[in-house]
Amino acid sequence: MTVIYGMIDSGNCYKPRLLMAKLGQPFTHVEVSSHDGSTRSAEYLAKNPNGMVPLLELDDGRLLAESNAILIYLAEGTRFLPADRYLRGLAYQWLFFEQYSHEPYIAVRKAILTFPERAKDATPERLELTLTRGNKALGVMEKQLSRTPFFAGNDMSIADIALYAYTHDAHKGGFELDAYPAVSAWLERVKADPGHVPEKWLP
Repeated sequence: MTVIYGMIDSGNCYKPRLLMAKLGQPFTHVEVSSHDGSTRSAEYLAKNPNGMVPLLELDDGRLLAESNAILIYLAEGTRFLPADRYLRGLAYQWLFFEQYSHEPYIAVRKAILTFPERAKDATPERLELTLTRGNKALGVMEKQLSRTPFFAGNDMSIADIALYAYTHDAHKGGFELDAYPAVSAWLERVKADPGHVPEKWLP
């Protein structure tokens, strides 16, 4: 059976679990965590030398790392990857946005405020930077979602899966989602999509 190595409390690891739940694809979750050092074990580094999660292991033993690459692989031939070339490009655009303009600020701010081992990183300068740039990312999302119900048009795609993972609980990082009504409405649309599961769901 397909295996997902990951942390139950990581948004990046939530992404493939959420997509596989929506697709009805069975998998086994193996907890590998930076909290306990298991991402740095020799056994895990043999699978992923970068020592990061999530990691997808296919039935034949092939491996695929990086959360958004995993989403693209899993979505191939499904409703979550647009058939139209331009809409597919838009989905990819938002995947890159999520990793470069969203996750480094919204996810990181939540982490340094909620994980004890990250408390040392919660300097006033870091908190101000992540809040400012996280709100900028939410503002960009708000503009798009004021025009279309989902990021790649009228239908949900992997772009929505990727951005949902760290946006749905952005309030834990001190972000006021009420200030972004289109984003808030989009979160509800994603939750209403068939097969939705909460972040810490396991099969």
